[in-house]
Amino acid sequence: MNHKTSNPVAKVLLGIFFAFLCILFLIPLYALLLGTFKGGAELFVSGLNLNPTFELLHTRAWKYLFTGVMSNGEYNPHDYFLWYKNSLMVVLVQGSLTLLLSSMVAYGLAKYNFKGKNVIFMCVLMVMMVPLEILMLPMYTQVNAMGLRNSYAGVMLPFLVSMSAVFFFRQFLTGIPYEMIEAGRIDGCTEYGVFFRIIVPVMKPAYASMAVLTGMGAWNALLWPMLVLSDMKKYTIPIGLNTLWSPYGNNYDLMITGSCFAILPLLLIYLFAQRFIVEGMTAGAVKG
Repeated sequence: MNHKTSNPVAKVLLGIFFAFLCILFLIPLYALLLGTFKGGAELFVSGLNLNPTFELLHTRAWKYLFTGVMSNGEYNPHDYFLWYKNSLMVVLVQGSLTLLLSSMVAYGLAKYNFKGKNVIFMCVLMVMMVPLEILMLPMYTQVNAMGLRNSYAGVMLPFLVSMSAVFFFRQFLTGIPYEMIEAGRIDGCTEYGVFFRIIVPVMKPAYASMAVLTGMGAWNALLWPMLVLSDMKKYTIPIGLNTLWSPYGNNYDLMITGSCFAILPLLLIYLFAQRFIVEGMTAGAVKG
């Protein structure tokens, strides 16, 4: 039987539904973007809203973000772009190592037979169910004992092997025929050669989709980096913007505009990788 939907009314209703969802998700972004053109005092009084009071809109907040010149003409330097650079560095280093190490662990669990493999995989599933807040105290104690406090190594080290990434990559790898691996071994590849020459190219869709998720997690991380880092020059974007929060409305212009500008890398990554995200999310469900 042909189960394709050919009803034009159903197609129109489906299009209206997804258009409504799109508008619903864009409303917060619109409110944030509109807030960047309002003054700090107005934001403090009325907060973020959808009301564009055109006579009160201005670009002084954007000028302050890029030049450090406030609305009153005073020069007030800030570390926003230093925080931005720190966040980019953490995302690139942590994301790359997480993808590499997690995929290697997943490859071992998916394609090697050894004693205790199922026990290890069950441990992976159990760790996924433990909230980060429960693990923070022992993680901080260990990082402090290793002398990694107030360092990017201390921020990244506990997350270089992500349990969710291991689970995702393992499910993806179960759909790859074992004959591909055997063919590589017959051709003289070492075990590392099989992984880097055969497995890694096949896993490109999975890498792309997990890179977005891992990058978003590292970019938006607040609580753990805030515990580890104490030097303001090492702060990432979420910590730096959090320091601008004040009951007196200080630097509201920079905080709102900086938050809006901080979304840009994530939007660009998602726009360029969305095809691979869908492909990677669905490929693991199909056995090869």
